[in-house]
Amino acid sequence: MRITQGCFSFLPDLTDEQISAQVEYCLQNGWAVGIEYTDDPHPRNTYWDMWGHPMFDLRDPKGVMMELDECRKAHGAAYIRLNAFDNSNGFETVRMSFITDRPAQEPTFTMTRTDVGGRSQHYSWAATR
Repeated sequence: MRITQGCFSFLPDLTDEQISAQVEYCLQNGWAVGIEYTDDPHPRNTYWDMWGHPMFDLRDPKGVMMELDECRKAHGAAYIRLNAFDNSNGFETVRMSFITDRPAQEPTFTMTRTDVGGRSQHYSWAATR
């Protein structure tokens, strides 16, 4: 099963060249770029670990790509995502977020739907590896 979160989630994984083009777009808009990683990609897990600090002062995508490569070396078996933050309104707003890397073996889930009383339905799921 392929985890789908953020921009480009239903497209094939982006190449480094495509990631760099997206970073360049973010920097041209004045957005700060941050890199995060996790081994728990559940949609309700909003607390991914941050790699370094958000890069507020970069103007060249090569700097972000260097940090992404370092994160890949340290956490190659984790999910890694790139976030772009816009602070033009006086507070941080995520403008873009997408997964750049994923583990070779992604977790699989089984969902079971049970019909109960009237039109109600209960769902349960279990993770399998």
